[in-house]
Amino acid sequence: MTETATRTGTQTAQATQTAPSRALTHRPGRWIDGWDPEDRDQWNRVGRTIARRNLGWSIFAEFLGFVVWQLWSIVAVSLPAAGFELDTTQVFWLISIPSLVGATLRIPYSFLVPRFGGRNWTIVSAGLLLLPTVALALCVGNPDTPFGVLLAVAALAGFGGGNFASSMSNITFFYPQREKGWALGLNAAGGNIGASVAQFVVPVVVTVGAGAAVNLPLAGWIWVPFILVAMVGAWKYMDNLSNAKADFAGSAAALREPHLWLLALLYIGTFGSFIGFASVFPKLIADQFPEFSGIAVGGASVSLAFLGALVGSLSRPYGGRLADRFGGARVTMFAFGAMAAVTVAVIATLPLGSFWVFLGGFLLLFAAAGIGNGSTYRMVPVVFAVRGGGNAGHGGDVSTQRRAAAALGLISAIGAYGGFLIPQALSLSAQATGGYTTAFAVFVAAYLGLLLLTWAVYVRGAVARAGRI
Repeated sequence: MTETATRTGTQTAQATQTAPSRALTHRPGRWIDGWDPEDRDQWNRVGRTIARRNLGWSIFAEFLGFVVWQLWSIVAVSLPAAGFELDTTQVFWLISIPSLVGATLRIPYSFLVPRFGGRNWTIVSAGLLLLPTVALALCVGNPDTPFGVLLAVAALAGFGGGNFASSMSNITFFYPQREKGWALGLNAAGGNIGASVAQFVVPVVVTVGAGAAVNLPLAGWIWVPFILVAMVGAWKYMDNLSNAKADFAGSAAALREPHLWLLALLYIGTFGSFIGFASVFPKLIADQFPEFSGIAVGGASVSLAFLGALVGSLSRPYGGRLADRFGGARVTMFAFGAMAAVTVAVIATLPLGSFWVFLGGFLLLFAAAGIGNGSTYRMVPVVFAVRGGGNAGHGGDVSTQRRAAAALGLISAIGAYGGFLIPQALSLSAQATGGYTTAFAVFVAAYLGLLLLTWAVYVRGAVARAGRI
């Protein structure tokens, strides 16, 4: 009887091993049923090709989202040259309001892919980018446009910031656990690069053939064809997954975890610094070194402000790689220490009046912030795994993984508020003291405080003792 049971068990196991993978069913509207990226046979036969196609168009749409999100960082600085009469406070509001709106939209955007489908929502979210671009083109052509209208149009650019959350959520469903990190890293990097591209392209386009003036409406019009391409591409080539489900229970559980809020604070310091300084960098250059605000190249003007966002974007993947090797908490500590030291150096060298020293200091600051972005984001699943009773090398049980996935989305939303806080802090400093030194000193204190927090909780604290973070 035992022999029979053993033989039956062996036959069952063999049948399971040789059973065909679950077949994919395609329905109208490019809906896919039966998607299971963890099924290696399905993944190798058709899954990888489908996932890569969706990833490519997702990256393009998210890239345009970041472009639109950062348009006002360069347009606001150019408004005086177009005949607008705005004070410093108003310019800072135009720079910072897209980050405030974008960070807020990231929360609902995280849940819209399961509700409408990844393909469908990519079409809609890309289409929404037409509102801020066309509205910008219409309102900046008339110097008599009231500030309230300018502010409302700048707020519409926040649609671009929300796209990050839905794009990341969508790609999460397409890839197996073993390849999620690489896919999401590509998706994030492709988006972040959009900030740099916007700050490079817009000054060139609005000054080509404009002589001493600027043709600001082109800052909006030039992106309309690309947005239409993204919409058509998503409609024609992307897919909806019927098994993509919103995890409201995981989000509620993550919100009850105190470490979500601590990690979100760290992410405000890293990603918030990246997006905040990226948006305000053109303004800082224009105020401190107006002769370098636009460098004439042929018949166009080039702003070197784009280098900041570029360096920050390219350094982010190295933060994740260093975190895998040395631990996310230690790399995050290093990032905050470097950010504090570089900011002190910027304060010390400002009186020298050297643009190149100023630029070099800020590029180091962007590099440190980018590394911190990658390492802090890497800490999230590790902390939740340890808190769930697992270890740093394993994601934990399904419940723990769900909380960690939800926490990543929430933390990315909260961290983006730094894009609003940094420009506003600089604006307050300019109003109160006539300069930015006070704000930079506050940033130094904040970075040191976050360094100590990381050390106390994640390097020496009880969480760290449960497993290397």
